[in-house]
Amino acid sequence: MLGEFVSYITHDVIGLERGSGLSEAAAFFIYDTIKIFLLLSVIIFAVSVARSYFPPEKTKRILSHKKEFIGNILAALLGIVTPFCSCSAVPLFIGFVEAGVPLGVTFSFLISSPMVNEVAVVLLWGLFGWEIAAIYMGTGLLVAILAGFIIGKLKLEKWVEEYVYKIKTGQGQEVSTQTFPERLQYAKWNTADILKRVWLFIFLAIGIGGFIHGYVPEDFLVRYAGNGNPFAVPMAVAIGVPLYSNAAGVIPIVYALMEKGLSMGTVLAFMMAVTALSLPEMIILRKVLKIPLLAVFAGIMAATITAVGYLFNTIL
Repeated sequence: MLGEFVSYITHDVIGLERGSGLSEAAAFFIYDTIKIFLLLSVIIFAVSVARSYFPPEKTKRILSHKKEFIGNILAALLGIVTPFCSCSAVPLFIGFVEAGVPLGVTFSFLISSPMVNEVAVVLLWGLFGWEIAAIYMGTGLLVAILAGFIIGKLKLEKWVEEYVYKIKTGQGQEVSTQTFPERLQYAKWNTADILKRVWLFIFLAIGIGGFIHGYVPEDFLVRYAGNGNPFAVPMAVAIGVPLYSNAAGVIPIVYALMEKGLSMGTVLAFMMAVTALSLPEMIILRKVLKIPLLAVFAGIMAATITAVGYLFNTIL
């Protein structure tokens, strides 16, 4: 229904020619703007209501395990069952930081949630078999756990934007004595507050994704990251970074690339870069993280994804 509405706006109202680069870019921008803002609004509102029933200390107690590595594992596993795209996971990331969950643990969730998507696992299983699906799931979890653990050890809390720590949710007895209308009112306020802070970044991020979607040739990756290139994996990561999609959305591209003969490790690296290291996600995260932490996060992710790509090119 949304696709038909966007097509009507793009071709009938605006009058853009079907199949043109501008038409594809505009349709992508309109569709993803509506989708992302709807998702963010629903997710932030629902999370705000749910959090009103749980003092921040309870969330912190669940994920702040005495052995921090266990916390990273729990957060990464939680990410699997919360199938959000990278941009939609940001509100939960804010909630974890606000609740006092260690920064490295929150990053394990932020990486795992968009990267290890159960829809993608099912699709990969159906297209390529359970072995490839297991490899995808296992490597995604490994990247999320190790990257979060490394970030936690670096003690980078000072590079989170100050306002994240100042968002108020209510604590202790005040939370448990709120009436349901009060919880809804708080959720409404919190949703508007976060959207007000990130809306410009979202528009910018989707605009970049729309331009790439409309004007970058479909065979671009095959041309520059083919099997004859020893630097195919880092090239695939570099090409995947400016793109934006959730894991399920990139599966058709993955299938087409494998049909054209790209190696599995290169394709997996591309898929992970698109879903967990996209430039649109970086732009939105910039509203939450200061540039040094954003750079550390991007660097660790790029290195680990590249290593996974080379590993599985060797194995397979």
